[in-house]
Amino acid sequence: MKLLRHGAPGAEKPGLLDKDGKIRDLTGIVPDIAGAVLSDAGLSALRGIDAEKLPEVTPGTRLGPCVAGTGKFICIGLNYADHAEEAGMDVPPEPIIFMKATSAICGPNDPTLLPRGSEKTDWEAELAVVIGKTAKYVNDADAMDHVAGYTVANDISERSYQIERSGQWTKGKSCDSFGPVGPWLVTRDEVSDPQDLNMWLTVNGEKLQDGSTRTMVYSVAYLVSYLSRFMTLHPGDIISTGTPPGVGMGMKPPRYLKAGDVVELGIQGLGSQRQEVVVD
Repeated sequence: MKLLRHGAPGAEKPGLLDKDGKIRDLTGIVPDIAGAVLSDAGLSALRGIDAEKLPEVTPGTRLGPCVAGTGKFICIGLNYADHAEEAGMDVPPEPIIFMKATSAICGPNDPTLLPRGSEKTDWEAELAVVIGKTAKYVNDADAMDHVAGYTVANDISERSYQIERSGQWTKGKSCDSFGPVGPWLVTRDEVSDPQDLNMWLTVNGEKLQDGSTRTMVYSVAYLVSYLSRFMTLHPGDIISTGTPPGVGMGMKPPRYLKAGDVVELGIQGLGSQRQEVVVD
């Protein structure tokens, strides 16, 4: 099942993608793609609906972030062995954790806003995990029971803010529009192995990232378990699990986004995104 949210920013409505690729409206069926709707029981109830009887959404309608009510947007750094090598850094002995402000969350095809003073805005195609059931002190074996599903994220990063200025990474990761998620939430029953998904990213049609979740250092199950030791994970929380090689910072010479660039990215079975870069 592929769940989504459609409509104007701040006024999105719940929906789903039917078997023919048409967007159907879930208004009146569920309040939003959030909270209890993300639980196993909530998702099971949605599976019982005849999607073809739902109203069709006008083609071309904006897609919003595919999940609502996100309390935490948690990111994992250097979680791909080949990306760590590209960055000239060792694979960390434990996952590197940082937060992206929830105000950065936007729709999958919304424009990327270059912040004022930006010098080194970069791209990062990532597999994002959406929590469906509260997780606290969860072991690896039970971790996946707490996952509602998966989506595509672009962990957009302003590297000069992130690395060259004092403080933590958060301010280089949290600018408005730096967290596109979607196009839809693919429920976990439709993803047989999250550790075997191809992923890609292009800038102006040139493929720059071409990787696979097979090279992740810490698996989805491990990350859910690990994070739950330090903080309670709630339905709607997003875990962005790291990026494969091909980011602008790793190029020789480095390459960064400028106004007018178009970034496209996707993950096998999870859909794709498209963002045009504009000045904020």
